[in-house]
Amino acid sequence: MPLLPTPSYTTSLLLSNGHVQTLYPPLFRKVAILDAERVRIATHDDDFLDLDFLPATAEAACPNADGVRARPLVIISHGLEGHSRRKYVRGMAACMNAAGWDVCAWNFRGCSGETNRALRMYHSGVTDDLHTVISYCAERGYARIALAGFSMGGNQILKYLGEHPAAVHPAIVAAATFSVPCDLVGAAKVLDRPSNSIYMRYFMRSLKEKMRKKKELHPELNIEGLDDMKTFAEFDNQFTAPIHGFRDAMDYWQRCGCGQFLSALRVPALLVNAKNDPFLSPTCYPVYTARASEFLHLEMPVTGGHVGFIRNHEDGCYWSDLRAVEFLRQHL
Repeated sequence: MPLLPTPSYTTSLLLSNGHVQTLYPPLFRKVAILDAERVRIATHDDDFLDLDFLPATAEAACPNADGVRARPLVIISHGLEGHSRRKYVRGMAACMNAAGWDVCAWNFRGCSGETNRALRMYHSGVTDDLHTVISYCAERGYARIALAGFSMGGNQILKYLGEHPAAVHPAIVAAATFSVPCDLVGAAKVLDRPSNSIYMRYFMRSLKEKMRKKKELHPELNIEGLDDMKTFAEFDNQFTAPIHGFRDAMDYWQRCGCGQFLSALRVPALLVNAKNDPFLSPTCYPVYTARASEFLHLEMPVTGGHVGFIRNHEDGCYWSDLRAVEFLRQHL
């Protein structure tokens, strides 16, 4: 029954508010810029994905004579409108390297700084691209691979592990995810609240710019009304749903939330959702599923915000980074 006790994570009263926990890291967190090997790989539909490899040591960058790498690899998935060089990704990567593990931080389609070629983009339910990344990493010689993801990236990971358990790549041994909107319908309603308008404006501004660039590559794309859009429902109804084969935004949200797949997990997976996360609805805390599951390990800290979990320490690691290392170490 991996419904874990409430973690001991705490922070100062000044930083305990969910919005403060959410906004502080992107504004004030200091993370070293890590040297990475940028690799572009092809997808099955003649598109591309950009991956950043960060070995724990120079020796780890090369496989042995048999083509097998002795060190494990952690693949990190970013969140909505993020990329591989966000502070939360770089912070996690640095802590994974410190634990002795190599890292692959990958970018969803169109998130590496260059618009992807295909009309399709990324969305909360995309799992084929993640499998492509895993397969490529396994071909590079990694026999033990763990997954780590934030928000949308965490949703993709848990959906991947649960939707077709028998098809999960055999190199995958465990996963650690944080701030995951397990129920996309509920999370969309929460983000529509006036108190979350600052986040919605940020996401919509970024998504709109991506669609304008996509229009340059695909003139047939209808972007009429784009400038007036204010919600995910408007954006997903016009773009995400029809482009990716969903009936509408509601159909997309209902089919892509990872909550419905969690009971089928066959790989140990940590899910950490703070109780004061301003992005999540009550349905994003799968307590009953965790109680009945051998593989889903659910933790619900009292505070933490959305991809927050602030921890001011000289090593630069946040609490979520250390918790991921602690959990994955049991399996790597």
